[in-house]
Parts: sequence; C-alpha cells; structure tokens
Amino acid sequence: MTESKKLRGDRVTLAHGGGGKAMRDLICEIFTAAFDPETDEDQARLMSDALTEPGARLAFTTDSFVVTPLEFPGGDIGKLAVCGTVNDLAVGGARALWLSAAFIIEEGFAFDTLRQVVATMVAEAEHAGIRVVAGDTKVVERGSADGLFITTSGIGVIPPGRDLAAVNIRAGDVAIVNGVLGDHGAAILVARGDLALTTAIESDCQSLDTLMEAALAAAPNIRAARDATRGGLASALNEMAEAAGVTVEIEEDRLPLRPEVKGMCEILGLDPLYLANEGTLVLFVPKDEAEAALAAMRATPAGRDAVVIGHTRSKGPIPVVMKTTFGSERIVDMLVGEQLPRIC
Repeated sequence: MTESKKLRGDRVTLAHGGGGKAMRDLICEIFTAAFDPETDEDQARLMSDALTEPGARLAFTTDSFVVTPLEFPGGDIGKLAVCGTVNDLAVGGARALWLSAAFIIEEGFAFDTLRQVVATMVAEAEHAGIRVVAGDTKVVERGSADGLFITTSGIGVIPPGRDLAAVNIRAGDVAIVNGVLGDHGAAILVARGDLALTTAIESDCQSLDTLMEAALAAAPNIRAARDATRGGLASALNEMAEAAGVTVEIEEDRLPLRPEVKGMCEILGLDPLYLANEGTLVLFVPKDEAEAALAAMRATPAGRDAVVIGHTRSKGPIPVVMKTTFGSERIVDMLVGEQLPRIC
C-alpha cells in the first residue's frame, strides 16, 4: 500500500492524538476517507422514514471490542465490531441504521493495519446496510493498550408490533440455533499460537440482521432471541431462562458442533457450550411457528445450519438442563471464571 502524502512515517505517534495537524491528517486520510460522513460537525444529524411510522421505537446499543490477535481466521477486530453491534440490535427485532465507532490506538500501531481494519468495517457495514456516521480517536502511550480497542454504538428502529424480550418466553416454546457452536472461541485460541494446534477453524463472525428479518417474517410471534457471545450458548440460555421464569431443556445429540471443535475441547478440557460465538444466536418461538422459523432461517446464508436444540418447560430448580446421550440430565450453569480471555 502506498504511503500517504500527508501522514508521515508508517506508524501512529502520540502526536496523532494531540488534537493538531497530525491528528487531523490521521482522521481525514484513514477514517473520514473511508466512512465518508455527511457532515464535518461534532455530531451526526440523522433522519429516516422508519422513524415516522406510528408505533416505531428506537433501539440503542453499545459495546467495546478487544481481541488478541487483532486478525484471525474468518475476520478481524473491525468486522467483529460491526457484526457485534448489528447483532445486538437484530436480536431485539431492530433494523440497524447507524453506527458510531471510537478507536483507542496504541502508539506505534501501523497505519497499514489501521487502514485494513477500517476497510473491513466499511465492507461489513455495507453488507449489513448500516452507516458509520460518527466516531472518535484517541492515542495512548506504548504499552497502555493492546494495539487497538474499538467501541461501537448502534441505533436501529423496531417496527410497530415487534416485542422481542426474554420475559415473553413461555413453557412449551422451541429453542433454535442458527448454526454451529464455539467456532469463534476455538478460532481465537488456535490463532494465538500458544498451543500446538493446527486445526483450520474459522470464526463464525457474521451479521445476523438478514436472518432475523427472515425469521420474523415467517414466524412473527418469535418470543426472544440472544446472540451467544461471551459465555457461549450456556450463559445466553441461563440469562433468558432466569428472565422468563422457565426451565430450558436442550438435547446433547442435537447440538451442532464441528468435530474439530469437539476434539479440541476434549484435549484442552473445555466445554463447547461456554465457547464464544460471534455469528450464532438462539431464539425461542411458539411450537406452532417453529417449522416456519426453521425453514426461513435455513434459506439464509447465516442460517443454513439452523437446528432445533430443545424446548422450555415449567420452571424447575435448575434454569437450564441438558438431556445427555445416555438419557440422564446434566446441569448447564452460567460460566464461572473465564475460559478464553479477549475473544470479542
């Protein structure tokens, strides 16, 4: 990649966070040139016809992303930042519209790497139909950050009539996941190179907005959805079961797991139910709409491996249980501690 005429050198310095010409050059040539905001003011000025529809509601979410390494099989921190925020909106039934992005950059960070991260964000935002409309940049001393941290906030619109929330889940509802479990956590672990593992596992990092819209069109009474990120599927199910006052029963032989992920977990003593995902969600739907939701999800790229993994029943002493292949029941508790640090 050719060097910019204005940016000097090939790495970020403290001057690029000082508020002067160097900072202006960094913002203009790397961020503004890529994101192409409509205004040069300190705030984005937004309007959408979706906001004028009677009964429409705004959805707002924010998240910070720290991952080591910054680039991994299946994505990088830029793709992760966009997908994570889009998915937090999508699982609430919102159509994502706008995104802000704040960057904390460590002194010495390479311009080319920063450009690549921003390019990835632009590509994923276009794919998800969301615009990056505002942002911020800070530079910290060498050793004060792990290369690059990104914080994104997203705004979307929930159309009239949609009310997805865990408290809506009822006994007898069906639990569906859109794809395989644990790929992101496994991919990050392998990419770090700390262990002698050579398996080719890619992160599942992807935007789920199209999948959610398809599922809601086919099954408008979907109760709730949650993306199974940190803490994995087990933590997401526990949070939803506690909120709804039900017990979730999942079936071990229905859980979609790659042989590579299962094998790696067996070797390392990990439980794939707690591995992080960045493109996998679980949703609960009334039994009479489950087949329609499943078919609609499977018709989308992000849901082609969708499968029913269990159902809900009246509240018992344990929020989430798993029916094992031996016919017994195992408690599936919340994650205690941390299996894999810095995975999102």
